[in-house]
Amino acid sequence: MTILCVRFQLPPTREAALPRLLVMLEEFTPVVEALPPDGALVDLRGAERYFGRGVVELASVIRVRALAHHGVDCVIGAGPGPMLARMALREAARGSVRVVPGDPGSVREFLADQPVAALPGVGAATARTLGEYGLDTVGKVAAAPLSTLQRLTTARAGRELQEKASGIDRGRVVPNAASRSLATERPFSRDELDPDLHRRALLSATEELGTRLRSLEQVCRTLTLTVRYADRSATVRSRTLEEPTAHSPALTSAAYRMYEALGLQRARVRAMALRAEGLTPAELASHQLTFDPVDEKVRRVEEAADRARARFGAHVIVPGTLAA
Repeated sequence: MTILCVRFQLPPTREAALPRLLVMLEEFTPVVEALPPDGALVDLRGAERYFGRGVVELASVIRVRALAHHGVDCVIGAGPGPMLARMALREAARGSVRVVPGDPGSVREFLADQPVAALPGVGAATARTLGEYGLDTVGKVAAAPLSTLQRLTTARAGRELQEKASGIDRGRVVPNAASRSLATERPFSRDELDPDLHRRALLSATEELGTRLRSLEQVCRTLTLTVRYADRSATVRSRTLEEPTAHSPALTSAAYRMYEALGLQRARVRAMALRAEGLTPAELASHQLTFDPVDEKVRRVEEAADRARARFGAHVIVPGTLAA
């Protein structure tokens, strides 16, 4: 048992705390995979030997440190692989650790009565198809002939489905350190219906992200938008940018397009958050040159504004919409 799946109980206004929490996890092991907006996978194989403690003990220490240093509670699932750790997390009570022992018998017992939709990668359509043939639990899928599963899905999907149902977990934790993302959020003082105020919040967030990226001499490849609603539900959308950038207008344009694609009508929004992901050094990024003098002028103005902000403070220069 070596893998933890951790979900931090972050309120809407604390999503930007995730990078700091990931740094805390990296004190135990460098093999940490961020699962935005509020989780992470942690491979503790080396940590068990180094600290001389079991996974359950280390999970308890992680929870205590998250509470003591960051004021954030968490739930943790533990298992011999990422798939089982994720599934264990679903059964973990608030502030607890749910453990799936690593021996084959315990794994089969844990999986047997799980609904087939609980398997990662099994969507609603596949679960419905399997259910029509009586394969509504993971145990029944594991006992089904491979040929039957392949006939109901595809050759590859059927083989992967049987492996997962049998507890064979080929997943691994892929480190994507906290430093590879920057986040900011804009909570509203009340549940906000006005689309103009939603767009102002996005503009403010992209201006901040652009300024921070440029100060770190980084560019981002992906922008992720999280919209949290009054009923505590959330929508998450990601967009890969046409080119890695730290240019605020480019980030704003991408954020607006994601927001408009949601088609929110009279939605009561509690908070909006943006995360810049896939950070790389700006010196390694390419920029498509254009013959548009306006774009070049905007970039020169942006450089001058950054110098002013560095000298006089972040709020000395802001877009006119925000100044109003």
